[in-house]
Amino acid sequence: MYLFGHSLHTDSRSLSKPRIRASSVEETSSSFEVTEIITDLKEKWDSLENKSAVFLYGGGAVVGLWLSSVVVGAINSLPLSSRKELATDIEEWKKKISGSDE
Repeated sequence: MYLFGHSLHTDSRSLSKPRIRASSVEETSSSFEVTEIITDLKEKWDSLENKSAVFLYGGGAVVGLWLSSVVVGAINSLPLSSRKELATDIEEWKKKISGSDE
């Protein structure tokens, strides 16, 4: 006798290995959406005339993100007292550059 995909036998083998299988309609619809997105991206890529500019902008964005992470990491590695000194030094430089030396 079966109840919800489980055998009602008292055999220890059947109790240790439940046989439950769940499936969803969403799995097929999500795979359809992925293929639709991929085909849409392929069409847009093929319609581009200046593909080298896309690579140039993409590379620039990657370099910019890397550089910003390096700067944040360097500031983060400073002790707190050095950060305060750095902030005061930056404020002094800004005053010197702007010419509003007080």
